[in-house]
Amino acid sequence: MTLDPAIHDRIQQLLDSNKVVLFMKGSPKMPQCGFSAQTVGALDSLLNGNYASVNVLEDNDIREGIKEFGNWPTIPQLYVDGQLVGGCDIVMEMFNAGELHETFGLEAPDRTPPKIEITPKAAEKIGEFLASYPDQHLHFKVGSDWDAEFHLGPKTGAEIESKSGDLSVLMDLASAQRARGARIDWVETVEGEGLKLDLPGAPPPVRQMSADQLQQRINAGERIVVVDTRSEIDREQAALELARPLDAALMSELGAADRSTPLVFVCNQGLSSQQVAEHYRKQGFTEVYNLAGGIAAITG
Repeated sequence: MTLDPAIHDRIQQLLDSNKVVLFMKGSPKMPQCGFSAQTVGALDSLLNGNYASVNVLEDNDIREGIKEFGNWPTIPQLYVDGQLVGGCDIVMEMFNAGELHETFGLEAPDRTPPKIEITPKAAEKIGEFLASYPDQHLHFKVGSDWDAEFHLGPKTGAEIESKSGDLSVLMDLASAQRARGARIDWVETVEGEGLKLDLPGAPPPVRQMSADQLQQRINAGERIVVVDTRSEIDREQAALELARPLDAALMSELGAADRSTPLVFVCNQGLSSQQVAEHYRKQGFTEVYNLAGGIAAITG
């Protein structure tokens, strides 16, 4: 397939105008695929957002054209000085090895293993599990959205290795930075048993706010964004004047907003809004609330 010259010129102009260009799904503030999110996490940690990004989901010509332009079949794609670096796997390999730092003229990364704590009970359970897989190693990953997971796999040599007692935990560079001070415990509750993870560096959890508390903060003149996550039909049936609907315009605005902006999410009963609030907490907002009881708590 031959790339349309007009699309080629559009892509070339983007590359000529920017030193670093990431063709991705979504935006850096709101990636819409896991691979794009990983790549953004690596770039943001090095460049503090000082790079150009192109949301291919908004332009199908670019989405298909960039694959032909660099003869690379997948998204995301990172270009530096007009040259294709690669996709997510290559970018993350370079990041973990310190090669991406060198590409941007930065100092070599700090590969000091983070201090983590694994309680005796958790260590016992993890050790029992590892005993069944003698040729595998324990890997710990903390994504840019602060979702964390353990998995087993081979040791490549590029990982950062932390020890807690007799256990060895392997992490990529970004995970190691986010895992500093992590505490891993084993808990037993009425819902079952399993690992419990505490990450001190993670954004604060979503908190519940009552209708009275919301009104008091608004009356005090505090700048607070109330976000209505309900459908258009529900909003018409029970309007909430103090809230803004979560539409494309507001999502774009929040994508570029100061992460210290207080956000309060509301729905009919306070259930679905909790999930939306959790999404924005993972985007780095540090003061995120869910309106307890939903719209009924205000109008009822």
